Amino acid sequence: MILSLTAEAKDYMMDQLAIAEKNYVLLEVKGGGCSGFKYDWSYVEDDSKGTVIDGTLVVDAMAEMFLFGCTVDYVRELGGNYLIVKNPQAKAQCGCGESFAL
Repeated sequence: MILSLTAEAKDYMMDQLAIAEKNYVLLEVKGGGCSGFKYDWSYVEDDSKGTVIDGTLVVDAMAEMFLFGCTVDYVRELGGNYLIVKNPQAKAQCGCGESFAL
C-alpha cells in the first residue's frame, strides 16, 4: 500500500466528503512551499487521477513516489484541527507541516 490512513483521518475525510457532497479527497504533491514540495488537498468526483486508499482518499499517480510509506493522520489541537502527512522519506519539513524536502 502506498500510504495508510489513521481511523481519525478516515472519519474526518468521510465527514468532509458528506458536507461537500463529493466522492473522494485527492492528495497531490506539487513543487513549492518553503521546503521544496507541498501537499495539496482537494475534492474530486472520480478516482481517475490515481489510487484509492480506504475508499476515501485518492493519491495522485504522480505523487505516489513521494508518499510511499506515509501515514495520514487527523490532529486536534488547541490552535486548530488539521490533516498531517507523516512522511518517513522527508529530510526536512517546514514548521507548519505543509511542505517538505527529500
